[in-house]
Amino acid sequence: MTMPAALAEVVSEFQEMQGQEKLALLLEFAGELPQLPADLEEAAMEPVPECQSPLFLHVDAADRDHVRLYFSAPAEAPTTRGFAAILAAGLDEQSADDILAVPDDFYSDLGLAALISPLRLRGMSAMLARIKRHLR
Repeated sequence: MTMPAALAEVVSEFQEMQGQEKLALLLEFAGELPQLPADLEEAAMEPVPECQSPLFLHVDAADRDHVRLYFSAPAEAPTTRGFAAILAAGLDEQSADDILAVPDDFYSDLGLAALISPLRLRGMSAMLARIKRHLR
């Protein structure tokens, strides 16, 4: 499986956890979702309607060697925020080619399928698909 080292590290963290520890780690990530820069407003971002909670995303690929990813999700949507934070931690500032090489189902390696509904997991898949679409 091909993925940037930062994303592989996140996946490894989840693989070291068991059961409810995985959910606690996801919530920890949710609390670490970076703030939007002052010059970027949610209204200018792309909505990801496949997510169960409101999520907005912006892909800045002006420098294809250092793609910037920005996410906005409400604090009352910790699962969605956690997924966005995982993608931010693992893919922000990576090259477009490295992001495009990430398997579409990499999130299955997080081991959350037994803890989170397939509908919610599809939200993470949709975020990655939209990021890749912007980069193609």
